[in-house]
Amino acid sequence: MRVLLTGGAGFIGSHVAEALAATGHEVRILDALLPAVHRGEPELPTGVEFRHGDVRDRETVRAALEGVDAVCHQAAMVGLGLDLDDAPHYVAANDLGTAVLLAEMARADVRRLVLASSMVVYGEGRYRCPTHDRVVAPPRRVADLDAGIFDPTCPRCAGPLSPELVTEEAAPDPRNVYAATKLAQEHLAAAAARVTGARVAALRYHNVYGPRMPRDTPYAGVASIFRSALAAGRAPEVYEDGRQRRDFVHVRDVATANLAALSATTADGPIRPGALRAYNVGSGEPRTVGELAAALAGATGGPGPRVTGAYRLGDVRHITACSRRLRDELGWAPVEQFAAGMAEFATAPLRG
Repeated sequence: MRVLLTGGAGFIGSHVAEALAATGHEVRILDALLPAVHRGEPELPTGVEFRHGDVRDRETVRAALEGVDAVCHQAAMVGLGLDLDDAPHYVAANDLGTAVLLAEMARADVRRLVLASSMVVYGEGRYRCPTHDRVVAPPRRVADLDAGIFDPTCPRCAGPLSPELVTEEAAPDPRNVYAATKLAQEHLAAAAARVTGARVAALRYHNVYGPRMPRDTPYAGVASIFRSALAAGRAPEVYEDGRQRRDFVHVRDVATANLAALSATTADGPIRPGALRAYNVGSGEPRTVGELAAALAGATGGPGPRVTGAYRLGDVRHITACSRRLRDELGWAPVEQFAAGMAEFATAPLRG
């Protein structure tokens, strides 16, 4: 089939493009090549069509959708950002861009969409209190963070909580601007699906890492930030106490998740016409940020991580994925192992 891949020259998008092309799909990339993450000409797989343009421009999107069977929407501004001055940029890139795309998909009668969403829509992950069972962790307080108290406590008894894997049924609770825009993308896509009868798969990526991550930018992921520090001979600086839990999933596994979701939009099954179906995309193996830093330092032979105690208010403490729905419904499974992935990433080329 012919697939329009927005953001296809970016970190994740370029791997999705390779996976699509390798499995026989015709790929048309639409990418604005924003200078914050692109500092040179993109390297594209052989046979892939490239169009330089912004997903927020209706005429550009309309032309890009000609003859297209399905859309993989990867284009977005990512990361926590610097401060609220970034809010208009996030909303414009993520929400306005998605709205324009959905409007033009409706005009072109394209009814199959794979949307790149994110685990950030959940806010804090899933927690259990020994006394009160499953509870929603309250937002962390500045006074606690300043005092080095990083773990959330039970909102009913103030006792300790045990983090668990979060499932797609968890109520959304975005806790920063980027998270709010990703949830808005899902809501927009679900609303459009109800009107048009489209099938939408929203892939909630957890912490993606791998070759071609952008570097030396405040919008890069933590793995890239650590890698850049080590390349400069500096110790990776780990925020909080380094024990915050994440799910680090390799970008090649994310690409195969996109293939599985795209295939599932064609047949009767869990992704129904007129609805959005969300899927967590993670390795299923929780790791701490400190473990990530130590693994990269060991793989590069660089200095060990330095735990700083610093924090960012928009960060959450623990968020790890249960990807059982994606495995059971779409037959997907991650194949990249953490140790081997870190060893590869330690020397893999980055962008920028």
